[in-house]
Amino acid sequence: MAFIVTDNCIRCKYTDCVEVCPVDCFYEGPNFLAINPDECIDCALCEPECPANAIFSEDELPEDQEVFVELNRDLSLIWPNITEKKDALADAAQWDGVEDKLEHLER
Repeated sequence: MAFIVTDNCIRCKYTDCVEVCPVDCFYEGPNFLAINPDECIDCALCEPECPANAIFSEDELPEDQEVFVELNRDLSLIWPNITEKKDALADAAQWDGVEDKLEHLER
């Protein structure tokens, strides 16, 4: 079982979660982070660190977020690994909590 980054990360991209990951399984895109499910050890350290509450355990994933299981897998294979915290996007606070942001995902 892995953890999944979901919709609310889009256009926020807080990286607090990256800092606590013991296996460096986060990958960074232009406005979203992805977790490689084959590298995730299900330690749950990242979930409470996310200021946007965008990370869920795969078995607790809201039904309307299931598309993110495949997105995390696919994007983590093409994006670069991120291991250190960076500043969130400049307008992250404005996007935090906005629903249905999938159309804004930049690959």
